[in-house]
Amino acid sequence: MAALVLVLNAGSSSIKFSVLSAEAKEPLLIAKGQVEGIGAAPRFVARDAEGKTLVDRRWDGAADDPPNDHAEALAVLIDALDSRLGERKIAAIGHRVVHGGPDLAAPVVVDATVMALLEGLVPLAPLHQPHNLAGIRAATAAFPGVPQVACFDTAFHRAKAWVADTFALPPRYYDQGIRRYGFHGLSYEYIASRIAAEDPALGAGRLVVAHLGNGASLCAMANGRCVDTSMGFTALDGVPMGTRCGQIDPGVLIHLMQTEGMDSDALTHMLYHDCGLKGLSGVSQDVREIEAAGTPRAQRALAHFAFRVRREIGALAASLGGLDALVFTAGIGENARALRGQICDGLGVLGVHLDTAANLANAPEISEVGSPVRVLVRGTDEERMIARHTLALLAA
Repeated sequence: MAALVLVLNAGSSSIKFSVLSAEAKEPLLIAKGQVEGIGAAPRFVARDAEGKTLVDRRWDGAADDPPNDHAEALAVLIDALDSRLGERKIAAIGHRVVHGGPDLAAPVVVDATVMALLEGLVPLAPLHQPHNLAGIRAATAAFPGVPQVACFDTAFHRAKAWVADTFALPPRYYDQGIRRYGFHGLSYEYIASRIAAEDPALGAGRLVVAHLGNGASLCAMANGRCVDTSMGFTALDGVPMGTRCGQIDPGVLIHLMQTEGMDSDALTHMLYHDCGLKGLSGVSQDVREIEAAGTPRAQRALAHFAFRVRREIGALAASLGGLDALVFTAGIGENARALRGQICDGLGVLGVHLDTAANLANAPEISEVGSPVRVLVRGTDEERMIARHTLALLAA
């Protein structure tokens, strides 16, 4: 009987999930979906591996007994899956956890000691970590005795050299854990493994991977290992994102505190929710809606995003000492053809030459034939990466 792995990604008002079967050497997707709008207007959607809808349920007011927290949402999810999994049982549960801190550089089986350590990291990721941990608690209660495995977005970047890991602050702050952690590590790890499987020589080369979605960052890797990344201590750093500003002069924040009386809560809300493409465009954080608006302000927002991503690609190529391939992934990276073109325009100095027709066709390779730097478009799969780690720990 094939073992099943349940992968959970718990956010502030949602639980995304995937169920995978451990077949041969690679986990195979059985179903995926999410319970969203927890505590407000919940909706549960589940689809099979072919994209066929298995469940699409909305709750009609309090009388319909909607899920009000992560534990109740997970109970809804489990009840729906039970009728479809038959005799197959969940052998382990893998969790996406945003922050592993300076010490957790690999997936771990969660116990009381690990949970205490992860609780201590909440101040480093206050908008993500508490919800990740709520998902672990809910799953532990729902599946007593089933191993819970935490996989960290920061872990892939722990291989960086000290010069790429530190800020120019007194050393005591580095010792306290104030470092350039980087995020989206599970996505980068999956892309590294995928490129290595497709083309081992390229996988051993110098890659810049652009994970561009509502959250966006870039990673420089050599021989499949992180050398440098655009995000730093928090997920606010680096390039602009859907609603986050990206890199900003800290003097701006001091100025806002002094002239507008903004406290840490006001700054946090603005920087996480009112900036980035949404703040610049005045339209939305969704690139499709910004492109459709076509206003001068919307066009400037996209131009700024492309400029900052292009600038980061150049900086990361310098960290690598050259570039063999540029890989686009995540929602914007995989789908926003015009914006990819804007990003690549001007990168000829690095050897990036885009094939316009291939880019518009969303081809897997969008660089000109014979271009010194290959430009690829690849889908990422963080859930599969979590399942791989979870099964590897089970086997060990």
